[in-house]
Amino acid sequence: MPRFLSMIRIDEQNLPAQTPDPDFETRMGALFEEITKAGVMLDTAGLAPTSQGTRVRWEDGKLSYTDGPFTETKEVVGGYAIMQCKDRPEALEWTKRFLEIHPNNWTVTAEVREIAEG
Repeated sequence: MPRFLSMIRIDEQNLPAQTPDPDFETRMGALFEEITKAGVMLDTAGLAPTSQGTRVRWEDGKLSYTDGPFTETKEVVGGYAIMQCKDRPEALEWTKRFLEIHPNNWTVTAEVREIAEG
């Protein structure tokens, strides 16, 4: 079965000031339990902010390093999920369900891509 990477993109400059309602973590936990029991979720995690990151670039035969935060980038990867699904529509369905759990005033984008095997 193919594996898919869902990259969760956020705008670090415009994160919601309010914490989500108390049921948010309960709903998220229930979805993670369901997707894990279904044998779909292989790994998931949130990422530290870009202020704690470093970009490493290879250009013209040389490496360069840039410490975060990366203010020139509007959206950054804030988390990820690696899922094993029967096909792309199933990966998109799980991703849709993940996004729908978030509060209406949040802006969260997910980019779903199949992992190239071999």
